[in-house]
Amino acid sequence: MRPSARLVGAAITAAVFVLSAPAVLAAPASPAAPAADPDRTFRMTDPRITESSGLAASRAHPGVYWTHNDQDKPRIFGIDSRTGETVATITMRGVGEPRDMEAISVGADGAIYVGDIGDNLGGGWDHVWIYRFPEPKRLADQTVDATQYTVKYADGPRDAEALMVHPVTGRVYIASKNEDGGGLYEGPAKLTPEGTNTFTRVGEVPWVTDGAFSPDGKELVLRSYFSARAYAWKDGRLGADHRVRAPIQGQAESVSYTLDGSALMFGTEGTRSEVERVDIKESGGSSGGGGSAGSGSAGEDGIAGDGGNVTIGAVVLIGAAVLFLGFRRRRGGD
Repeated sequence: MRPSARLVGAAITAAVFVLSAPAVLAAPASPAAPAADPDRTFRMTDPRITESSGLAASRAHPGVYWTHNDQDKPRIFGIDSRTGETVATITMRGVGEPRDMEAISVGADGAIYVGDIGDNLGGGWDHVWIYRFPEPKRLADQTVDATQYTVKYADGPRDAEALMVHPVTGRVYIASKNEDGGGLYEGPAKLTPEGTNTFTRVGEVPWVTDGAFSPDGKELVLRSYFSARAYAWKDGRLGADHRVRAPIQGQAESVSYTLDGSALMFGTEGTRSEVERVDIKESGGSSGGGGSAGSGSAGEDGIAGDGGNVTIGAVVLIGAAVLFLGFRRRRGGD
């Protein structure tokens, strides 16, 4: 994706903000633990994974994370966080050819949900799809029968990259993606493979590339290219929000809680892409994700960092400025 002038401007704003804003919830993980420990920072080794766009912690296999490419066959990959190696390739049978798979989540029913919800035409598709199948009990390459659900939005087509299944109610939510802010959409109480599932807008969110509910269902984290925010979740609606530290990544595409809720795992696209663990401070929120909200607003997006905030922020700022000037030259200064 080529950054627009507005997006590059957002990068500059975000970089400036990081130079002065303190963190609220999370802190960088401690130095990498031995490879035998799961749920640590790891790098995907499978050369087939070049566009990892979604990330979800397995419920059946602790330490394993499910991911997928944007443009691919109807398949997902199970990655062992101890080694970064693929331990299962799951091919979905009974669904059509995916257009743009952007998100993945494991539901309360023990099923995996894959969101074929991307729309780089800016809302050109009149419908998108969700695929669902039971999480395999056995980690091995296999083909499974999947159910395909047709999805439409009550207020018209949307581009989206975030799909979240609530871990208690099992309800499916989608966050749309827009430079000027998107919407949070709620699906019906139960998806049906017959007809159309209409998703209704129930909240306003910033630019979002992925999201995840905490294991206890009390908090929703949404990330973007430059930041992440956590929202208190009550009665199916967004509550007070606060900033969450997220790492600087090449193309920040995914986020998942660890199975025990003690940390967030942030992923990015690219060959041999890294998934970075960020521990959650008990003092800033509960390890289950139900902590108190801070005073930040949705417009106060922060960027990750600790002692290196100034250095990294400065690099981002300079790089964004160069891109912005280059963009203006190509456009003839318009």
